[in-house]
Amino acid sequence: MIAINKISEITRLFYEEHLRGADIAKQIGVGKSYVTKIIQKDERYIEEKEYRATQSKERHKVCKRNYINKKRQANKQDYQAMLIQINKDNEYLSTKKKLSDEAFSNWNRGMFDYDKHSSALVLKNGINIGFDVPKRVINVVNPSCIRATF
Repeated sequence: MIAINKISEITRLFYEEHLRGADIAKQIGVGKSYVTKIIQKDERYIEEKEYRATQSKERHKVCKRNYINKKRQANKQDYQAMLIQINKDNEYLSTKKKLSDEAFSNWNRGMFDYDKHSSALVLKNGINIGFDVPKRVINVVNPSCIRATF
C-alpha cells in the first residue's frame, strides 16, 4: 500500500507539477534511480519528455533574446558616448584658429612616442607629415613616471 502511494505521488509530481526527478526523490525520500524507473514505465513519459524539451527551447530563446537586447543597449551607449566626444572635439577644433602642439599630440597620440631622456613627446620615425605638424612636444609628463600615492 505504501509503495502504491509513493508511485502515485511520484507520477503526480512529475506529470502534473512538472518537477525534476532529483527534486521528487528529495521530497519523497527515495533514490533518483527509483523515481526514474517509475516515471519511465508510465505511458505519458515520451509526451512529457517532448513537452519539457520544447519548454526548455522556449526558455533558451527568451534568454538569448534578452542577452542580445542587453548587448545592443550597451553598443548604443558606447556609440552615443563616441558621438558626444566627436561633437566636443569638433566644437573645440572649430572655435580655435590655431591648435596647440599639446592638443594636437592629444588627438594624435599614436603618432608620438615618449622621449626616454625628457618629458617630451617625439614624432615616431617613418611618419610622413606636413610642415605644421610638431616634431617634438615638450613638457608632457610620461604616465609611467608618476608615482601613485596611496
